[in-house]
Amino acid sequence: MSESALIMVLGDQLSLANPALVAADPARDLVVLAEVAEEAGYVRHNRHKIALVFAAMRQFRDQLRQRGFAVRYFSLGDGLPTLEAAVLQVLGEVSCSEVRVCEPGEHRLREKMAGWEQALGVPVKVLEDTRFLASHAEFRAWARGRKQLRMEYFYRDMRRKHGVLLELDGQPAGARWNFDQENRVGWRGQETIPPRRQLPQDDSTRAVLAEVAAAFPDNPGDLDQFNYACTADEARLEFDWFCRYALPHFGSYQDALVEESPWVFHSKVSMYLNIGLLEPLPLCQQVEQAWRDGSCSLAAAEGFIRQILGWREYVRGIYWLTMPEYKARNTFSARAPLPEFFWTADTDLRCLQRALHQTLDLGYAHHIQRLMVIGNFALLAGLDVQEVCDWYLAVYVDAFEWVELPNTLGMALHADNGLMASKPYAASGKYIQRQGDHCKGCKYSPAKVTGEGACPFNSLYWRFIDRHLDYLAANPRMGLITANWRKRAPEERKSITDWGDRCLGQLVASSG
Repeated sequence: MSESALIMVLGDQLSLANPALVAADPARDLVVLAEVAEEAGYVRHNRHKIALVFAAMRQFRDQLRQRGFAVRYFSLGDGLPTLEAAVLQVLGEVSCSEVRVCEPGEHRLREKMAGWEQALGVPVKVLEDTRFLASHAEFRAWARGRKQLRMEYFYRDMRRKHGVLLELDGQPAGARWNFDQENRVGWRGQETIPPRRQLPQDDSTRAVLAEVAAAFPDNPGDLDQFNYACTADEARLEFDWFCRYALPHFGSYQDALVEESPWVFHSKVSMYLNIGLLEPLPLCQQVEQAWRDGSCSLAAAEGFIRQILGWREYVRGIYWLTMPEYKARNTFSARAPLPEFFWTADTDLRCLQRALHQTLDLGYAHHIQRLMVIGNFALLAGLDVQEVCDWYLAVYVDAFEWVELPNTLGMALHADNGLMASKPYAASGKYIQRQGDHCKGCKYSPAKVTGEGACPFNSLYWRFIDRHLDYLAANPRMGLITANWRKRAPEERKSITDWGDRCLGQLVASSG
């Protein structure tokens, strides 16, 4: 095997389209997959996330072996600390002429790989991840010279490039690029939410669940509720189910906050995309076909496609364009410690409790729960940006830093000096009331700003406006709000901000 290559496959690259595998020769090359302590533990990952990645890795190992590949697999019990250690051990046993690996999705690991060649003593080829629909060079070219890097314009270019939701003359289907205004219906129990499929678990997956439960007893995640697909075939069945049963209502209720269901009408496939079990363009094409067949509205189809073809590619572009400097940004100098209830869900704010509870138990929350409930609270409370980003990276099954960091630091916390968002995503309790039915089961009233029983989001919202008034007043989209705040009597402003301080102190103290 003197001319063989050692091909390292990472746990979020479980695809035959992985560029390190595309040109591999099963008769000659050796594939290595490794469950290692560093990747499992660099943040306090949700156990659903660890279990999904490990279970899918083992299934992918078996798939590769069925295709004739020689695969060296290290399980967590083998005790290897790092991916580099796994490669080094194999190179000590087998002669390989080079190491090939698809570039990792996280900057910290890309930096580590920069030193592999010297440490390993063989050439290391790190290949660009061609499974994304916009290359690094494409995104840099799109961003070059632009004063604002708004996703909407990138998304339109991606639609044109890939021919998605276009008429024959190249114009957008329905004569509009964006149907977002039609996809913001609040929840009042208008529709029956279909029950999700209970996915099969084989002996391999059950073994992983037991190992993860034993190895990570203090991590969040109720593994008795584990219900994620661990193979590409099962992930495709999950997406087929979504297109048939949930897509027709997905558009209308994608922003809804629902008391009785964590999944509502969402696709629940971001985790499969992010570990390689599904590829992005076929999903967009399948949803477009569903619209053309009359199975869903154009607004529903466009809303889904925008998240995949637009948003997912855009946040990845932002990440690699700006790292590592991006991670240190903190526009509002937010440094308050993360409250303990982020790890326990022990808070009497109903919307926040529901979002945190399902996040910790299932490793899942939809985008409005992440952005406008949990993220909104973190923004208004001035929570430490790095702590919040690390928390988001830890608790969600689909969270890898390339996608998590821009969504959290940029969108939820507006800590990137407005690079991604034209204004902070700050909102009072009235927004949360409008989007769902949590408020009617809460001890706090969104109709009150101060006084006993007032929703803390209301006073915290105005406290945030007051604390950052000069910055926000310079934003054209915040001008009316800041002007109205300045018109209020000083004693009224002080009463509201003092109440916000009191609410925040009580919320934090009650969770300790």
